[in-house]
Amino acid sequence: MTTVLDVQQLTIQAEQETLVKSVSFSVDEGEIFALVGESGSGKSLTAMAIMRLLPEALTVTGGQVDLHGENLFSLPEKMMQTVRGRKIAMIFQEPMTSLNPVMTIGAQVSEVLTRHLNLSRARAKDRTIQLFEEVGIPNPSERVDWYPHQLSGGQKQRVMIAMALACEPDVLIADEPTTALDVTIQAQVLRLLKSLRDKHGLSILFITHDMGVVYEMADRVAVMQRGQLIEQAETQHFFDRPIEAYTQKLLADAVPVSDFKPVLQRPPLLEITDLKVHFPIRKGIFQRTVDHVRAVDGVSLRIGKGETLALVGESGSGKSTIGQAILKLVQATHGRVVFEQGGESHELVALKEKQMKPLRQKLQVIFQDPFSALNPRMTVGDIIAEGMQSLNVGPTDKAGRAKRIQTLLEQVGLRPEHARRYPHEFSGGQRQRIGIARALAVEPELIICDEPTSALDVSVRAQVLSLLNRLQQEYQLSFLFITHDLSIIPAIAHKVAVMQAGKIVEQGEVAQVMTRPQHAYTRQLLDSAPSLIRKRLA
Repeated sequence: MTTVLDVQQLTIQAEQETLVKSVSFSVDEGEIFALVGESGSGKSLTAMAIMRLLPEALTVTGGQVDLHGENLFSLPEKMMQTVRGRKIAMIFQEPMTSLNPVMTIGAQVSEVLTRHLNLSRARAKDRTIQLFEEVGIPNPSERVDWYPHQLSGGQKQRVMIAMALACEPDVLIADEPTTALDVTIQAQVLRLLKSLRDKHGLSILFITHDMGVVYEMADRVAVMQRGQLIEQAETQHFFDRPIEAYTQKLLADAVPVSDFKPVLQRPPLLEITDLKVHFPIRKGIFQRTVDHVRAVDGVSLRIGKGETLALVGESGSGKSTIGQAILKLVQATHGRVVFEQGGESHELVALKEKQMKPLRQKLQVIFQDPFSALNPRMTVGDIIAEGMQSLNVGPTDKAGRAKRIQTLLEQVGLRPEHARRYPHEFSGGQRQRIGIARALAVEPELIICDEPTSALDVSVRAQVLSLLNRLQQEYQLSFLFITHDLSIIPAIAHKVAVMQAGKIVEQGEVAQVMTRPQHAYTRQLLDSAPSLIRKRLA
């Protein structure tokens, strides 16, 4: 095979610290080469160095990158600008921050065509519509004039792919292109990249921490740890006979368990009956209600004491809205939410805020994004103490409260001295642990976990799941675990409910739903999961 991209002894430094050390690999024509590892291992830095897009604080101090035998590091910046997009292109991890919110998606792709291929505006627009059709954006001639906020996450990622492929590059660098996407959208994006590889002979450097995606996509795999490549192999050999202990751990964490949890026979803690949450659609100068968005449309669920119910479905199916309705962060339109506490039944939908406040101690939430869920101006200790103070839970004296915070930090695997630090000083997994400590601080009985592991590496995800399981056993906590990641359900849940378009289409024991699904949508979700996950769950 002809080598298209050749990276030799690449070394990147920040002042005195070496972030990437002597990394070497090559990508052949028409090959998908996966670069895997945890956050901070140097994967994205390697990609940015190949594109010569490193920030000024970082410096390439050794090695070279050859594209078709030409050393990219020797090119002047003006010539490198003609290479980027034309010969080598990149899809970034987060399409929302990569797309200009004040430009139409068509204009952003056309800009690449006019700049590199000198096409007229009219021809560039026609070519953009063709590209949108090729990457599977519906009604491309209409949506070419849409703005990024009008598209779903999967559609935005398709725009990024269209932009990267606009000038038919030889090499495509895909930096975590499916992170946080639903399994069905992820499957579509992966199929699209494979078909484009087959059609155009494209070479793809695929950066990811998702071993299921690697198994599905890659021809060869290289593992990075702390800035170094520690293992390279062909994909099948890599999965069958991993050599390094770190690689073995990554593979073990990819699909946490294959055994299903036993079904618990517990008295109910929360019962939801025929819950509806409808949002009005208003139009006209007088903003009259012309219709409703039926975000949740007649849902009934039951969570027992010390039990975990997984709520699964795609983005927009209404999962998070159910969690918000339980917490009365959105107002239910209809139905009952009954919470059993202290021998009393509380009908949450009917409660006023003043009546609801004492119950907030027993109903807590862990948010999806550990970066935006914590106040950056408060220390970790103050973040954990805030709920205790506002709800009058735990010790009232300063020394007692400090001791309680210290205990909570130790319970979630952090150190007592972390109480004096700020959120930006922690990794994503550590921030999620802080969020868990904050939820535990007020001694809840039910915690709503809203996609708490979707942005985490597989090893950190496994640690968080293990922590939640341990805390559940220790405190008899109940969890409503909202997720779109099917691989983690056996590791965390006793029961599962599948949600589509505001309705529960199937629910029951995890083993039954995951191995013998009855509804077509459940089967579609399972079929969309990477084959490694399907293989482990079978």
